[in-house]
Amino acid sequence: MLKAAIVMGSDSDLGVLSAAAKTLELFSVPFTIKILSAHRTTDAALSFAASAEKNGFGVIIAGAGGAAHLPGVLAAATTLPVIGVPVNATPLNGMDALLSIVQMPAGIPVATVGVNSAKNAALLAVQMLSLAQEPLRAKLKEYREKLKQEVLAKTDKLEKLGYEKYLEEMK
Repeated sequence: MLKAAIVMGSDSDLGVLSAAAKTLELFSVPFTIKILSAHRTTDAALSFAASAEKNGFGVIIAGAGGAAHLPGVLAAATTLPVIGVPVNATPLNGMDALLSIVQMPAGIPVATVGVNSAKNAALLAVQMLSLAQEPLRAKLKEYREKLKQEVLAKTDKLEKLGYEKYLEEMK
């Protein structure tokens, strides 16, 4: 099974990126977590990305705040898919990171999820990996069915209780 990599520019991003790790664990996707800075450990970040495919990785999740160069730097050194997670790390509430990641130049794409949306990054990674791994695709379909059933159960409960009682129970 191909592995996923979770890479962050600083250990302060781990609180956000841990949601990706938990989600990958839910799907039994093997992964590695690394702290590699686009600016402070440039050579190590480039080396990791350049060797990721031969080391059994199929996708890289890269979280970064502020100028958020890490996802783009990693994407420039590999042809593996890179998913950028903008991290809310500055007074701009992650908008600086979001715009930095989403505005990649033509030819070096980085898939981008919402600010602090590491869980969605992991789910997107699972979708990508599942293209070549039928058992993983089956787990993903089960997960989606469970989400659907949870929403339908909430609809039933809302209809039975009425919105006021439903709101009280939510508190």
